[in-house]
Amino acid sequence: MDENSRLPTELEELTLALLHSRSEVTRLREREQLISSLLGSINAVVWALDWNTQKVIYVSPAYEAVFGRPAASLMADYGEWRNSIYPDDVEYAANSLAKVLQTGSVESREYRIIRADGQLRWLSDKCFMGRLSHVGDAKVVVGIAEDITEKKQLEGELQRLATTDVLTESSNRRHFFECAQKEFEHARKFGTPLSFLLLDIDNFKQINDQYGHQVGDEVLRRMAACGVSVLRRGDLFGRVGGEEFAALFPGCETALAKQIAERLQREIKQLRFTHADIQFGVTVSQGLTSINSADLTLDSLFARADEAMYKAKNQGKDQVVIG
Repeated sequence: MDENSRLPTELEELTLALLHSRSEVTRLREREQLISSLLGSINAVVWALDWNTQKVIYVSPAYEAVFGRPAASLMADYGEWRNSIYPDDVEYAANSLAKVLQTGSVESREYRIIRADGQLRWLSDKCFMGRLSHVGDAKVVVGIAEDITEKKQLEGELQRLATTDVLTESSNRRHFFECAQKEFEHARKFGTPLSFLLLDIDNFKQINDQYGHQVGDEVLRRMAACGVSVLRRGDLFGRVGGEEFAALFPGCETALAKQIAERLQREIKQLRFTHADIQFGVTVSQGLTSINSADLTLDSLFARADEAMYKAKNQGKDQVVIG
C-alpha cells in the first residue's frame, strides 16, 4: 500500500523535472536566439580568441561585412586576421593585443586593415580577458572591433584644414612655425645644423594690379609647388605671409642650404605665366641664415633671415643673401 502511494509521487516529480528541463532548454534556446539576433544587428565585429590555442572560437556576422572575408576562414585559421592587417600596423596590432594578458583589458587600439577587395579601412578595437566555463582554464580574449574609417577621414580633413594654406596647399604660418620650433629645439639640444630661409616674390603687387588677383593666385600656387618639389624630404615649407614663404632645413649647413635656395631661385625663374596675349615670369628675393650658439629662440633666426631678405630686395632683387 505504501509503495503504491509513493509511485504517483515519484512519477509526478519526474514529470515536473522533465517539464522544468524542457522549459530551461527552451529559455536557453530563446536566449541564444536573442543574443545571436542582437550580435547580428551590430555593425561592429564581436570576437573571442582562445589565447592558448590561438584559435578564434566566435566571430559575429559583421566580420564578413567589415573585412570582406568569409568568417569560416577566420574560424579555421586565426592567421586570417593577421594577414588582413595593413603591413605597417601588424607589429603594433600584435603587441597591443598581447598587453591584455598583463592589464586585463585594452581600452582602445587603432589599426588599418586591407579588405579582400583591396579597400583600406581603419578599425578601433577594444578587448578584455574573459573566462568561459566550458573551456576550463583557457585564456579567452574577447573584443569588439569597429570600423572608424569615416571618422579618421574627417579627422584627417580637419587636420589638413587646420595646418594647410587653402590657396597654395603648403603649410600655413601657424603650422610652419610650430614644426619649425620643434626642429629648433632639437637642433639646440643635440647641436645639429639648422638653416632658415625666407623668400618673397618680387613686384608681386604689380602682378596683381596689372594682371588681376586670379593670375596672382596662380603665381602663388605654382610658386608653392615649385618650393615643395625642390626641397628635400624632411624639410619644411610654408606660406607665412601674402607673397612670403619660408623654408627650414633640419641637419643642413649653410653651404648646402644655399645650394638648395639657388636651385629654387632657378626653378622659379623658369616658370611662365600667361594673361591674354602677354607672357611673363617672376623672381624671388631670399634671405638665408643658420643657427649658431647665440641663438636662444627661433625668432632670432627669423629676424636674421628677414633682414637678409630685405637686403636682397634693396640690392636689386632676384638673389640669395646670407644673414
